[in-house]
Amino acid sequence: MDLEYTASERAFRDEVRAFVTANLPADLSAKVLEAKRLTRDDFMRWHKILAAKGWVAAGWPQQYGGPGWTPVQQHLFDEECAAAGAPVILPFGVRMVAPVIMAFGSQAQKDYFLPRILSGEDWWCQGYSEPGSGSDLASLKTRAERQGDHYIVNGQKTWNTLGQYADWIFCLVRTATEGRPQEGISFLLIDMKTPGVTVRPIRMLDGEEEINEVWFENVKVPVDQRVGEENKGWTYAKFLLGHERTGIAGVGKSKRELQKLKGIARKERASGRPLIEDARFRDRIAQIEIELLALEVTNLRVLSEEGTRKGPGPEASILKVRGSEIQQSLSELMMQAVGHYGVPYVREALDADYKGETVGGDYAAPLAGVYFNMRKTSIYSGSNEIQKNIISQMVLGL
Repeated sequence: MDLEYTASERAFRDEVRAFVTANLPADLSAKVLEAKRLTRDDFMRWHKILAAKGWVAAGWPQQYGGPGWTPVQQHLFDEECAAAGAPVILPFGVRMVAPVIMAFGSQAQKDYFLPRILSGEDWWCQGYSEPGSGSDLASLKTRAERQGDHYIVNGQKTWNTLGQYADWIFCLVRTATEGRPQEGISFLLIDMKTPGVTVRPIRMLDGEEEINEVWFENVKVPVDQRVGEENKGWTYAKFLLGHERTGIAGVGKSKRELQKLKGIARKERASGRPLIEDARFRDRIAQIEIELLALEVTNLRVLSEEGTRKGPGPEASILKVRGSEIQQSLSELMMQAVGHYGVPYVREALDADYKGETVGGDYAAPLAGVYFNMRKTSIYSGSNEIQKNIISQMVLGL
């Protein structure tokens, strides 16, 4: 694999950079770069700007409205957006359920859902985890009983990220109890406005209500909202998780946060000198920069492989493990750089219009919240311990 970008790839990067510079609203960029709280409208503003350009679904083929970019182009696009402080394109619709619908959905599902995901008309959330069924996802108990041309769904999902805004949820439900647990699961698309659906927020360590629990009580779901075959949902679920883990490496964002860390280390002082001149702290920055470079190369290799087969392979687990560990290390080092100024947590300081006094400078105020929020990255999308099992069995053959 040639790690040097070609002339056309460098030209593509310039084109993306010019577009982002001209079209990313300054207030949105400031919110992201300063780690302020983002609203539903913030996410959707950037989504619709990219949708109008035809760039919102970087990994989609042209036949479904994507730009048809190569893996390298997708990587460059992600890097430029992250560096400029663009809000992330939420993965639940574009990167997670859409590839499943493309690969396994009916023509009617493709015709209805894919254009609405592109336009941002529908906000999706994920309905996988349940209380007692996290890492052991196949043990899920939410039931869907077939009654004519409908399923009746009862049960509970949890850790539904931004589910309070969702129009639709893709759910794994149990439709049979015979055989192995993986063989009795189906994949349903459920309208969140259906009677019997209840969303309850969960307060996180950082004080935010980013995640939710979703309850289903006799929820009537048409059979034509099932993706693929009944009881084959485990296959579709694994396909989706591969796409989720590929996009979870967060290389562009981590490169931006690395620059932020260096900036903080230049401003903070240790023993009367800039912290960045402290040999031990500088070594830790260098170590994480090396690890991030290795992750970037691995990410490019996985993206290249993705273009040659139906979906990402188990190598995506490597991206999940290393990407989440690097994100956590960056937030930890930033907290260490500001020392005790990182301890106070003023929730209101995350609002863009906050005028109150902050302790230790504006950049110190959100660091505690970011640090606590990053603890989740090694748990979601299949815990890192589970990913290491996948790597040992399916990559290393142990």
